[in-house]
Amino acid sequence: MEIIILDTPEEVGLLAADVMARYVEQGATLGLATGSTPVGAYRELVRRHKEEGLSFANCRAFLLDEYIGLGPDHPQSYHATIRRELTDHIDIEDALVQSPNGLDPRHAHDYDRAITAAGGIDVQLLGVGTDGHIGFNEPGSSLASGTRVKTLHPRTIQDNARFFDSIDDVPHHVVTQGLATIGRARHLLLLATGIVKAEAVEALCEGPVSALCPASVLQYHPHATVIVDQQAASQLENAEYYRYAFQCKPEWQEI
Repeated sequence: MEIIILDTPEEVGLLAADVMARYVEQGATLGLATGSTPVGAYRELVRRHKEEGLSFANCRAFLLDEYIGLGPDHPQSYHATIRRELTDHIDIEDALVQSPNGLDPRHAHDYDRAITAAGGIDVQLLGVGTDGHIGFNEPGSSLASGTRVKTLHPRTIQDNARFFDSIDDVPHHVVTQGLATIGRARHLLLLATGIVKAEAVEALCEGPVSALCPASVLQYHPHATVIVDQQAASQLENAEYYRYAFQCKPEWQEI
């Protein structure tokens, strides 16, 4: 696992866009996340599409998760969110931007089959929750889990209430890619910014691999990149080494 510490959230977004753009140019299958952290990267990708001709026409995409009970037209569904933040502004075919079905979660496992049928995900963008969750794999999730229904932890509901009119409007259940599903992506790219993510970043990077911190499963992955800002890195014991290793990276070695 490569850990890259940058000064600001803006730098995190720019470097993430650099990595994603390399895959876009190859016509890759993208794994997309929603939430606040990826927004900077998405804005930069949209800019490169509009101003530099970066084309997504040969790409397809799969979302990590979806709220149960929210239809695709609901403004806080992830189906609608990813279109508002990214895919409506680029040249990817809309039908090739797939997400779990929050209105019929009984067939959640079919989502894994769809990903496999598409040849798997080349690069999966991830955020991390304050409790260490990725996707909506809350603490206690099986490290071998596939796409399935999960109940949200009250802390996650509280964290996500900012996107809704009221905390009472936040759904309590989701369909999420499982940790094993996420782990089958060829490259995992996790972003974290802000002091509120510092504890989770320390646990996922330097703590034991444990269901108590689902994101720690990235330690098992052969190609995982964690990009964080100074605040999110503030509890890392080996922060100076990570900075040194990144500065000394050979020019030919890609992230």
